[in-house]
Amino acid sequence: QVQLVESGGGLVQTGGSLRLSCEASGRSLSIYAMGWFRQAPGQERQFVAGISWSGRRTMYADSVKGRFTISRDNVKKTMYLQMNSLKPEDTAVFYCAADLRPVEIVRSNANEYSYWGQGTQVTVSS
Repeated sequence: QVQLVESGGGLVQTGGSLRLSCEASGRSLSIYAMGWFRQAPGQERQFVAGISWSGRRTMYADSVKGRFTISRDNVKKTMYLQMNSLKPEDTAVFYCAADLRPVEIVRSNANEYSYWGQGTQVTVSS
């Protein structure tokens, strides 16, 4: 079993920054592909960023490229999402996700992830 706990959400003004963290417990983090997704009210959950188990491969949604950076620390069993130049349209609940398959790949489809955190709210005021 894997438990994922997100933190770092909050209220920030347009143009501000936040860093989200996702801490994993249970099995070794090093075998997982991980990702960040977000869901705004009335919308479907959408892919934000993904990272391979080694951290060498990353992928971003077009809407966040150049503003968000995903990273991970396998020793600390933690994944991060540095969010800069935040916009009101970034407002959503952000979820982290983990996949158990030991493959060096980035996964962008929510259906490919087996474990999810509870989510952390990010609100960007205009």
